[in-house]
Amino acid sequence: MKKAPPPPVKDEEEHVALGHSRKPKFSAPPPAPNLTHLQSTLTNTPPHPPPPPPPPPPRKTGSPGVSVSSSSVSRKQQSRSPTEGNREASISGVRVSKSSEQNENGNGDETDGVKPKLKALHWDKVRASSDRVTVWDQLKSSSFQLNEDMMESLFGCNATNSAPKEPPKKTVLPSIDHENRVLDPKKSQNIAILLRALNVTRDEVSEALLDGNPEALGAELLETLVKMAPTKEEEIKLKNYNGDLSKLGSAERFLKAVLDIPFAFKRVEAMLYRANFDSEVNYLRKSFQTLEAASEELRNSRLFLKLLEAVLRTGNRMNVGTNRGDAKAFKLETLLKLVDIKGTDGKTTLLHFVVQEIIRSEDGGGESANGSVQNQMDSKFNEDEFKKQGLQVVAGLSRDLSNVKKAAGMDSDVLSSYVSKLETGLDKVRLVLKYEKPDTQGNFFNSTKQFLKYAEEEITRIKADEKKALFLVKEVTEYFHGDAAKEEAHPFRIFMIVRDFLNILDLVCKEVGRMHDRIVGSARSFRIAASAPLPVLNRYSAKQDTSSDEESSSL
Repeated sequence: MKKAPPPPVKDEEEHVALGHSRKPKFSAPPPAPNLTHLQSTLTNTPPHPPPPPPPPPPRKTGSPGVSVSSSSVSRKQQSRSPTEGNREASISGVRVSKSSEQNENGNGDETDGVKPKLKALHWDKVRASSDRVTVWDQLKSSSFQLNEDMMESLFGCNATNSAPKEPPKKTVLPSIDHENRVLDPKKSQNIAILLRALNVTRDEVSEALLDGNPEALGAELLETLVKMAPTKEEEIKLKNYNGDLSKLGSAERFLKAVLDIPFAFKRVEAMLYRANFDSEVNYLRKSFQTLEAASEELRNSRLFLKLLEAVLRTGNRMNVGTNRGDAKAFKLETLLKLVDIKGTDGKTTLLHFVVQEIIRSEDGGGESANGSVQNQMDSKFNEDEFKKQGLQVVAGLSRDLSNVKKAAGMDSDVLSSYVSKLETGLDKVRLVLKYEKPDTQGNFFNSTKQFLKYAEEEITRIKADEKKALFLVKEVTEYFHGDAAKEEAHPFRIFMIVRDFLNILDLVCKEVGRMHDRIVGSARSFRIAASAPLPVLNRYSAKQDTSSDEESSSL
């Protein structure tokens, strides 16, 4: 039997440790490598990877971190190749040196923790954009310096800063309980906000209520006070409250001071009516005066009457042979349909033609329609100025009927409701006078009695003005529509129709004016021949004469 091979000698173990896993094929073991010589050779050759960053300057000599790094390097060199061992030794030395510095300072993260912690500002950060310029690119880091000491004192999260805030909260809580016990919290908050906005004191309000002086407070403040009126239950609680007034909220303290005045909020309602009375009466009086003026303007307008005559004649001519012909009158709604009827050129409407006819009649050119074509062309340049003036007269119809346009924006139901509101509001004034007592403080009742007498007279006059204005409107409607006026659902509809027609008429007059300017400009540039066609302004009136002249000349 063969004997087992002898165990490997020490040189073979070192050879295996250096990375040779296979058993050498030669029988005699090779000589052990000189590790010292090999390491010195490798250190002289430049390494392939980039050098590691330089370690920080050592703080203490003989630190345990250095010894650990040297021992770890020696152990790794035994299990790795010489090149890898040298590289790892340098890198691990840097890491251990950094860790040793962090251990000396206590903790690596505590270097930033020297500054006290502040309250967080929750925001959404915007990512930096490299392809566009933003406002943040214009900021300079050195242009603004923070007062960090002030920030730390204001926004620090230390326990010492938050502790003093507890006592004020405890003192506020009892007042909240009292507010909830007297008023609804939301109502109390709304009243407090209104009081701050109005900037008025309890004494000022109380004095005005006692004297009955609405001018001292104004309509806006009185209207706000009406909204603050407490319910019956809240009023009883406030009147019966005998505790410390300082524990009540600002809204409760204000209401309690106002409620000390007898029937305070009934006074407020009466004073609000007084504050708005004159402005409402003036509005109604001006409205009724406008209706009267509109009725007079529409009834007595000479130019509007001529326009109706031109439309009537034109319509009868167009309706010859139909049951609509030979009309004696028409409803004013017809005026709005004139722009819907267009001529053969697709541009000129029936209203254009009517306007041109009125211009011709206004400038005294009525005879030109029956004259010869040559006479019309000879007098054309003399007529230009007259035509321009005639156009201005027609365009001025909108100015002559200015009150008609104002009346068209009114509503008879709204005006009637305003008059009724004045009458019913006066009942509140009469009601508050019933609470008068001989020993009542202030001048409220005396001033209210004087106002009541004045208001009753004004309301009587306003009702008379309303009756007169509505009568005139009805009369002018019957003047234009006859018995058909009874069919009108809206009393002021006639004014609406005329207003809409005037808006259309203004546009047509501008178009006719531009047409006239183009014709005059071209006529001044070129000599007009005897056989030239008539201007567009006269083509409607002299079309038949032109055709007859041309036929006679050809013969």
